[in-house]
Amino acid sequence: MSSSFLKEMSWAEFVERKKQTNLAIIPTGACEVYGPHLPLGSDALVAVKISELVAKRVNGIVGPVLEVGDSSMLDEFPGTITIRPESFKAYLTDVMDSLVKWGFQDFLFINAHAGNVPIINQIAYTYRERTDIRKAQIDYWRFIKTVDQGLLDSGELAHSHAGEAGTSVMLHLYPELVDLGRTMNVSRKRKDAFPEIMKYGKLSDNTDWGTVGDSTAASADKGKALVERSVDRIVQFLSEHWGIGEQAGK
Repeated sequence: MSSSFLKEMSWAEFVERKKQTNLAIIPTGACEVYGPHLPLGSDALVAVKISELVAKRVNGIVGPVLEVGDSSMLDEFPGTITIRPESFKAYLTDVMDSLVKWGFQDFLFINAHAGNVPIINQIAYTYRERTDIRKAQIDYWRFIKTVDQGLLDSGELAHSHAGEAGTSVMLHLYPELVDLGRTMNVSRKRKDAFPEIMKYGKLSDNTDWGTVGDSTAASADKGKALVERSVDRIVQFLSEHWGIGEQAGK
């Protein structure tokens, strides 16, 4: 199969590929601190790779990548770039409008940054009256909590920022970008006595390193299992809920 990425197709190839699918997969991420051991673009890198893996299974087309999102809660750390929610929403809305123009009806957002979640929700809700358009969002780092059974060892902080889970996924997908010599075990500065209440502080309130949790417990094998389980689950959703079948020779 040829590339799944829209940006790598000629217009003529796109016309032929579009005849085979109505599914557009849109990866969104961030450029922000992700500990001293992982690259600033980890969220975007993971979103792109998961999008590609899903697209190949179901013959979807991966649309434009939104590499930078709202990272205002992390902007005290060097290298972090933040996009105002209004700007992100306007840009992504234009992307969707263009894809709708070219006939896409199914939109799957593979989003690897929590700050983008409410913005994508708002955009999806604006299409609520369009009964011909289906939308779904995978909030990836929260999503993999549902498929981690028996894999992780660092307890309640296993899915914390750039911790065991995130580092494991990166070790599997982009091992050359992980600095294992700088992994660390970081506890929160203070315990959250009210985790059920949404709060709006800075990441620096909890860590001086841009990471929380035990990234020393990460491994490529754990990451491989998390990725495979998560992709399988996404494909299952597309098949059972949207009727988008898996392609032969995946």
